Formats: sequence, structure tokens, C-alpha cells
Amino acid sequence: MPLCRPLGDGLWEVRSDCPGNRIARLLFSIVDGKIVVLHGFIKKTRKTPDDDMKPARRRKREFDR
Repeated sequence: MPLCRPLGDGLWEVRSDCPGNRIARLLFSIVDGKIVVLHGFIKKTRKTPDDDMKPARRRKREFDR
């Protein structure tokens, strides 16, 4: 898997391995040429949970106004 990948709808994900076999994710978007971090979490399942996608999508809409 790449370090960074698109999730669709202008959202991107950056992956990071942390000590203790934990995996962190940052969800971001690019707004006016700037990276805007929308949500970060420690991943516990293989798929990115909807509970972590919802706040990122909501915050992205605030920047899209």
C-alpha cells in the first residue's frame, strides 16, 4: 500500500506505523493549495470505519463553502 492514497470526494489518507504495532491515519484535503488535516485516528480494523470518515467529510464541507 502506498504511504498516501485518495479516498474519493477530495479526501486523502496518510498512513503511519506507530510503536506497539499500532497504525495511525490522518485524513486530509487540499484547499487553495494548502493541506488541511481533517481527522486523525489510530486504526483498529482493516477498513477505515465510517465513524472516522464522517467527521472528515463534515469538516471538508466547511472548507468547501
